[in-house]
Amino acid sequence: MIESTASWSNYVNIREYEPGDLDEMAQLFSDYRVFYEQPRNPHLAKQFIAERNRAGESVILVADSGHGELLGFCQLYPTFCSVAAAPIYVLYDLFVSPAARRSGVATRLLQAAAARARVDGKVRMDLTTAKTNLQAQSLYESLGWTRDDVFFTYNLTIR
Repeated sequence: MIESTASWSNYVNIREYEPGDLDEMAQLFSDYRVFYEQPRNPHLAKQFIAERNRAGESVILVADSGHGELLGFCQLYPTFCSVAAAPIYVLYDLFVSPAARRSGVATRLLQAAAARARVDGKVRMDLTTAKTNLQAQSLYESLGWTRDDVFFTYNLTIR
């Protein structure tokens, strides 16, 4: 259990997900899905993360407390921007455990994601967030992300 942000915040290591992180990562991913009003399903979370890793379909960065626990993660999906005619990342998932929030972990994950995108030759990262998630919006904008006021996002459910 996380004792206090002051005791570990300076020691957080942002690193790439490793298969040995699966159980802890699945718990964080399940909590992330619950945050977005999905039913808790640890089995689905574990399966999803394992499949993405096995297939090399995403890059997952984790915030490691240095005390044997993960505090948060972000997941990047590689894709392309046709207009820019270049590769980009979609930062689809960003989550920090409630006990570690407001300690700089999300900032460090976002900075590591940007650094990874540069190394991987991506020209941009995109993300979406809930209109009501004002705290996250403030964080993104403080790190140089710009809100798109020109385009709308649409979804079509296929089932």
